[in-house]
Amino acid sequence: MIHKGGARRTNCGPRPAGRLSEAAQFFRSWTEKPMQLGSVTPSSRILSKVMASHVDPASEGPVVEIGPGTGPITQALVEHGIAEERLVLVEYSPEFCDLLARRFPKAQIVQGDAYALARTLDGKLDGKAAAMVCGLPLMTRPEAQRLDLLAQAFTLMQPGAPFVQFTYALTSPIPTRDAFFTWKGSPRIWRNVPPARVWTYTQLSRN
Repeated sequence: MIHKGGARRTNCGPRPAGRLSEAAQFFRSWTEKPMQLGSVTPSSRILSKVMASHVDPASEGPVVEIGPGTGPITQALVEHGIAEERLVLVEYSPEFCDLLARRFPKAQIVQGDAYALARTLDGKLDGKAAAMVCGLPLMTRPEAQRLDLLAQAFTLMQPGAPFVQFTYALTSPIPTRDAFFTWKGSPRIWRNVPPARVWTYTQLSRN
């Protein structure tokens, strides 16, 4: 139910020494900053596919992914038909930025703070975004900060474009009281570890 209410472009640091597997690199980052990642493992393939399914490949304009980590959702977006050149990946970790640049050399990779999204993406988008897909652990942040992130995202998106988010919680990760958006949650995805839900948010029309 819907409720109302190509060149490699990157700005990353130096490459980490060695060639750890993506899972090992993700786990190492989680042990160092568990609140930043929110999970001990990357998103599963099935969860990534559900996330990507909410982005229309026939749409025009950039597709922004926030917090791509090692890139499982990024890969699902590409497999779903989103041209790699359209992807703008916002990642805080220099190590993950470097990994993403190797995996997706045609994507634009922006190292920066997603919670200052408007500033981080200033001058980086070629037009309004067709969609934003977010893998951040929003439930670890105060409600006001989550709402502010969504509000910033809407200023950078086309009218009606979806903001796609997953959560391990049972409820919406973005508060829906006095909402300035519509929202819809998926059935629980039990094959993900831990089980997750995908939520989509769309800004209410101002007309």
